[in-house]
Parts: sequence; structure tokens; C-alpha cells
Amino acid sequence: MENIESRELFWGRVITVFKQAFKVNKNPFPWLKAFRAGLAASLPVFIGMLLGHLDYGLLACIGAFTYLYVFDIPYVQRAKKIFFVMIGITLSVFLGTLLAPYPIGADIVMGVIGAIAIFVFGALQITGPSAIFFVLCFAMTTGMPSDPSLAPLRAGFVLLGGALSWVISMLGWFKNPHGPEINAVKRVYKELASLMDAVGTSQLHAAKNRMISALNQTESVLLSGYSTKVKANGWKRLYLLNEYANAIYIDVVAYSNGKNSAFPPELGASVRALSESIGSKKKNDRKILQPVHMNKEVGEILEKIYDADAILNENVDKIDQEVQVDRPSLKTIFLGAFDKKSIIFLSSIKYGVVLTIAALIAHIFPFERSYWVPLSCAAVMSGNTIIATFHRAVQRMFGTLIGLLIAGLILVTVHNGYIIALVILCLTFVTELFIVRNYGMAALFFTPSALIMAEYSTQVFDYSYFATVRATDIIVGSLIGLAGALLIGSRSASKLLNHLIAKTIRSQGQLILAMFSRHSHRTHYTKISERSKMQTNFTNLMTLYNTALGELFSNKERIDSLWPVIFSIEQIEHYLDTSLKTGNSGKIPDETLAQWLYVFETMALAVDNDQIPTVKEVPDIEGFTHLRTEVLELQKAFQLVKKEKPEA
Repeated sequence: MENIESRELFWGRVITVFKQAFKVNKNPFPWLKAFRAGLAASLPVFIGMLLGHLDYGLLACIGAFTYLYVFDIPYVQRAKKIFFVMIGITLSVFLGTLLAPYPIGADIVMGVIGAIAIFVFGALQITGPSAIFFVLCFAMTTGMPSDPSLAPLRAGFVLLGGALSWVISMLGWFKNPHGPEINAVKRVYKELASLMDAVGTSQLHAAKNRMISALNQTESVLLSGYSTKVKANGWKRLYLLNEYANAIYIDVVAYSNGKNSAFPPELGASVRALSESIGSKKKNDRKILQPVHMNKEVGEILEKIYDADAILNENVDKIDQEVQVDRPSLKTIFLGAFDKKSIIFLSSIKYGVVLTIAALIAHIFPFERSYWVPLSCAAVMSGNTIIATFHRAVQRMFGTLIGLLIAGLILVTVHNGYIIALVILCLTFVTELFIVRNYGMAALFFTPSALIMAEYSTQVFDYSYFATVRATDIIVGSLIGLAGALLIGSRSASKLLNHLIAKTIRSQGQLILAMFSRHSHRTHYTKISERSKMQTNFTNLMTLYNTALGELFSNKERIDSLWPVIFSIEQIEHYLDTSLKTGNSGKIPDETLAQWLYVFETMALAVDNDQIPTVKEVPDIEGFTHLRTEVLELQKAFQLVKKEKPEA
């Protein structure tokens, strides 16, 4: 009976996931980005035709894939990111041309390229299509007429196409150099106003969650947008506004602890008006409203709102507050992700191995232009979770089959270079429009676009069989990618959750020791190694938890029940970090500190042994009542965690 119920549950999940693959998101269409992407892809072909070399134009068009990595991030970060993507795509084309005569070597290098890209994008938390276009460019080049001596020529034209994409991606800097940072800070103050409105209601928990997310994302955006080589007055104002939002958030949460009374509505309205003024060239003429009912706590919050308003409206040259920028080094980030139990490291290894296997299978069996098999495998495995991988497999197969019909029609009827450029522009434009709605819809247009570049680059104009060949390759590659993800990573994330939760809690206890110990040395918060360890562990924990949520065969009830634990850990992490930045620390008696460390270690040991921690008393520390409340909330959250079901 249990086996029948298990099978029904399994197939129920599969059907649900299958339906979700065709869900159309309601994200707004990125019209400007889509047009610029089409421009970046088509201009090289137009220029190539004008110079009498369509083949060179198509090679430069491959470099235009660089633009597909453009997202709404600070221009300082965008300039670096797009530059290195351009170099990576160029290097992929160079290596693909060199290794084309050596299929086994090319298969191995393809896997290495995929693994490195997945690791770098995961460790640096870079938004974008990750490894797929590096693999695509390498694979397409191995399918061109084999001639290693052409490697510098092909790579050179691809570099030119990538450079054009870089220039187009930076055009917005001239109009609004801090646009992404402004939008991030505006969101923080909107969420802060919503949090104030939620105090004393059932929406408080959700509002705190959104606020923490906004604060963390905004800090990340601001730090990535900082440059020592650019005058940073505008950036400094935004950074200080975010710091005030942090301080106000801490006070509002402290006010809400143990109180059911609503927050004065005048303050929420004032913060909302502040948000609307951020980024505006006009001063904030709307006055800060005075609360009808005032007490000491509300008065302190009101004072911080006045300070934030002064930062917003004051001449930036007159702001004398110092800004200490703290960004973890690349070495720290990569070492944190390079761990045998890091989901980022494991995912990159899995990706590289499965991709290599797909490429080897494609060469062992008689597939025509076999690079489409590993390429489809790479696209499918780009999903962040098993469910996302399943979605990608379904979407790519259905989208590709229809896309092949479109490609066949174009390839058979169009032989004019200028029309080809126009077609590439239209297909890329529509692809970028629909990628935010549904990957399958985008595949309808991405497939013919990639096929046009590949087929015209080879100058082989026998189209009578290509549709069947491509459909077979793409379906086989998609199935290999799906099978690899299911076999290697069906429950890899959920099995590591206990370990990383315990590791993160221990690092928080170690940071508390560094903050409050009588024997600790006073040093700037950016130099405290325990803080860096806590941040790295928490970042890895969030990545792992989000991955576990998307696993097909994990214990969904248990993973869902862990969310209050993750939320409380995040609250503690944020509070400790904010306290260090504001200098809010001190010395406490050894007995009190020992009790705090005992509480944290007890929780970590219990989680390591898959047990529910018992609730321990946490002594109060003057000025840190909110921290004590969150630790108590964490212990309560553990009591609600579902036990792991034993494996059959």
C-alpha cells in the first residue's frame, strides 16, 4: 500500500513539474535590452556585408553573445563582467578551433570550460546564463571546417564582436551612471516603509524577510559599484542612505519585539516619501510627519529618519561622514566555495563530468555534427535545481522542435547577407523579450538564431536533412543532461543541509566570542576573520537551501520546515554584522559569554547529529536585547523542524 502511495506521489510531482515548465511569468518585457541585444548581434553581420565578408561578420556575431550577460548591475561591475565574458568567449573560440581535429581532447576541454564557468558564476553569485554560451561558442567552432591555423583569425573577429557588445552595454552610463544603485536603495526604503506598516500585524514576519533581502542585495550592489578610480560622491550618498536604513531597521524590529501595538503611521509615510525622492534631482519638499503618539523608542527612530533625509538633501561635498568599504577578496570568495561539501563546487564538477560524457557519447555514436548533443546537455543542466533542469529539458525539446521549423524555412529561402542580419536582429530581439517569461518560448527563437550562425558559418548549404539531425541531437542531449542531473544530484543539497547549518551557527558563536571576549583585541570590523567566515558560511547555506528546495526526491516537508531556522540565522547574521559596523560591541563577564557559547554549540552539535536542539536559557546583554530575542526564536524554530524520513 505504501509503495502504491509513493508511486502516486512521485507521478503527481512529475506531472506538476511538467505543467510548471509551461508556466508564463508576468515579468515586464525588457524592450530596451532586447533591442540592444539585437543590435549587438546584427551589426557585425551588416558591417561584414559592407566590407564584402559575410563569413567574418558571422564570426564577429558569435562575439555578440557577450551582450546576453548584461543585467541591471552597477556599471563599474558591468564593465568588468562583460569584459571578462568577452575574453572567455574569445578564448573558447580559439581553443575550439585548435582542438577541432582532436575530438577526445575537445570533449574533455568542453567539460572543463563548463565546470570552470559554473564554479566562477556560482562563487561570485553572478546573474546570467552562466556556462551555456561559453560551451556554445566552443562547440560551434569545433563544428566549423577544421583548420587550427585559423584560430587567431576567428578569435580576433569574435573579440571585435564582443568589444562592440561591451560598448553597447555601457551606453546607459552616460545618462545615469548610478542607476542600478539608485533603484536598489529606493527599494530598501520602500520595504522599510512596508515593515513599519506591518508592525503589530500578521504580516510582520514576511515584511522582515523582504527587508533583510533588500538590505543584503543593496549592500552587494553598492559594494560592486564602488571604484577607487571614479569620483564617488553620488555613490557615497547612496551608501550612507543604506547604512541609515540598516540602523532604522534594527530599531523598528527592536520596537516590535514583545509588542503588539502598531507603529506610528506617520513614520511609514515619511520613509515612503523619502524613497520617492531618492535619485531625483529635486529636493524632498515633503515634510517628515510628526507622530501623534511619541515615546523614547519612536523618538530615536524619528531622529534617524531626519538624519537620512539630511543625507539625501545635503550637498554631497558637505557630508563629512566617513565610508569604510569592505569587500571580500576574490581569494576569500573562491576558497569559501572551493570545498568538498560546497554545493557550488559539487555542481561545477557534476556539470563538467556530465557534459564531457555527453560529448563522448556524441562522438562514439554516429551523430551528424555531434556538438549539438553536448550543447543541449549544457543548456538543460544550466537549471539551478533538479526541477529547473527538468523544466529546461521539457522547454528545450518542445521549443527546439518548433524552432527548427522556423530555422529550416529561413535557411532554405534566405541567402542575402543583409536579410540574414535583419533576421538575426529580429530573432535576438524576440528571444530577449521572452526569456524573462518562459525559457521554452525563448527557445522558439534562440534555436533558429544559433542555427543560422552555425550553418552559414560552415558554408555547407545542404539543408535537406539538417532539421531531423538537429532534432535528434537536441533531444538526445537534453535527455543526457536530465539523466545526469537526476543520477548525480537528486538529493545532494538536502543531504548537506545539516552540516552547513551547524557550521554557520558555530561561526556565529565564534564571532560573538570575538566581539565580547575580555581577551579579544579591538580591531576594525573589516579585519575580523570570524566575520568573514560567518558571511561565507551563510552565503553557502542560502545557496544550498535554495538548491534543496528544487530537488525532486527530497523530503519537502522537512526542507520547508527549516525555513524559520534559516530566517532566524539570517536575522542573527545581519544583526551581528550591523553591530560591528556601528561599533556596538563591548566586554561581558566570562560566565555570561560561556553561556552564550554553550547555547550555540549545543544547537550545532544537535544539528550535526540530526537531532532537535533543546531550548536553553540565554542571558541578557545590555544593549543587545534584540540579539537575545533572535537566538531564542532560533531555538524555538528548531522545535518545529520535521524529522528526516529514513531512506528505503
